[in-house]
Amino acid sequence: MVTRWTNGSLSRRGALRAVGVSTLGGLTGCLTAGGDGGSVDVLSAGSLARTFEDHVGPAFEADTGIDIHGEYYGTNAVMRMVTDRTKHPDVIVSADATLLRDRLYPEFTDWDIAFASNSLGIGYNPDTEFGQRLDGGEPWYNLARETADGDLAISDPELDPLGYRAIQAFELAERAHNLDGFRDAMVDRVYREPEEPQLMAGVETGSRLAAVIYHNMAVDHGLPFHEFPDTYSFADPELRDHYASVSYTFDDGEAIEGRPILYNLTVNTDADNPEAAHRLVQYILNNPRVLREAGLTVSEAVPSSTGEVPEAISL
Repeated sequence: MVTRWTNGSLSRRGALRAVGVSTLGGLTGCLTAGGDGGSVDVLSAGSLARTFEDHVGPAFEADTGIDIHGEYYGTNAVMRMVTDRTKHPDVIVSADATLLRDRLYPEFTDWDIAFASNSLGIGYNPDTEFGQRLDGGEPWYNLARETADGDLAISDPELDPLGYRAIQAFELAERAHNLDGFRDAMVDRVYREPEEPQLMAGVETGSRLAAVIYHNMAVDHGLPFHEFPDTYSFADPELRDHYASVSYTFDDGEAIEGRPILYNLTVNTDADNPEAAHRLVQYILNNPRVLREAGLTVSEAVPSSTGEVPEAISL
């Protein structure tokens, strides 16, 4: 496991703060209209809010004249909004590749492209005692067991893969470090944030000590990131079977196995602007540097496609 320090000097960070909590949680941070090439509506996993708003969106608009209008929620919520038709995006982006295929095929799309991955760990405030002790080498799980109710935050697992991955990581950590009852204790103790883009807000202000997040989210906020070991970071595709040994059961009884973090995207079959949507997908595939700058992992394994990708997009 490693602690990574990240650079928080993002070009639109101040602007995003100015729009407030409700904006990033709902109809979030749309890039200012004004390009000559029209616009493309993106409905995306909340962990990519600043990836699109600070990195992909400005670069794409500068190169093409096409604005991105983005909304960001937990991936489970994204899929529900598409399937119940409360949202009608051009491009749909998921933090769990399998979830998109299970929920949207074949009615809303019949193809997707995996384009990046990520790792799970602790994002924390270095000015707290928790942060100082973590920087001093104390195991994160020992510190987590000492926290009071609500000091450690996770995303809501009913809405978001980041949330259920956090709970799956607690179970794998319990096994890895012989921590009797660790998973259940943490599930009872953590605060569940319903708006994924706001998960780090309390950590930044010091009202919460830490949160279980993806690496790119620490980059977004310029805070240190204590990466979990491969055995429960969900970052290593070679450990697919190991991750699948744990699961999370939703309130409706559906169970979902652990699996490597893999972002994928598709274009809605009934997109209002399919041409602009295809151009955005192609731009993301052609510019892995932009994704890496945002803190995502782009390995040789991506891009990879499922289904018949439109001819307008080349891998």
